[in-house]
Amino acid sequence: MATTNDLKNGMVLKLDSQLWSVVEFQHVKPGKGPAFVRTKLKNVLSGKTVDKTFNAGVKVETATVDRRDMQYSYLDGDMYVFMDTSTWEQTNVTSEVVGDAKDFMLEGQDVIVAFHEGTPLYIELPASVVLEITFTEPGLQGDRSSGGTKPATVETGHEIQVPLFLEQGTKVKVDTRSGDYLGRA
Repeated sequence: MATTNDLKNGMVLKLDSQLWSVVEFQHVKPGKGPAFVRTKLKNVLSGKTVDKTFNAGVKVETATVDRRDMQYSYLDGDMYVFMDTSTWEQTNVTSEVVGDAKDFMLEGQDVIVAFHEGTPLYIELPASVVLEITFTEPGLQGDRSSGGTKPATVETGHEIQVPLFLEQGTKVKVDTRSGDYLGRA
């Protein structure tokens, strides 16, 4: 148990028998009336976000989330297989839990898998990854480094927007949170 004064970004709360991750929080002390805490919470399983307001100092139940360093091994049907880098133990994770992280994961890549009572909740990727462009239309004469973009398919099969001058086989840095092109690697 913790109070609303102890809230931090990334903390996982157990509200109404569901797990919610704190995305944002703000302590508010109005000129009139008691202080309160305004939060934006994200459901760990469904990804739904809600705004919730708590009175300051109210006790909230926290959930214990075990974050483990793991390595993505391979895809087996619709199950993703991860290996714990400290115990060499393998864990199967469903495609629903992996979600959009699949667009940026390569075999052998290190990730963090969050568990609650032995059940995988979500996958945390590094802020950016390096991927190779496997297909893109060739740039045309007169294309500049600044200006337009074109679609490019990276080695995971995900499509991103890249500058016109990039060609097939180029390694690029991609933001895993937004899927944006960050630069050449």
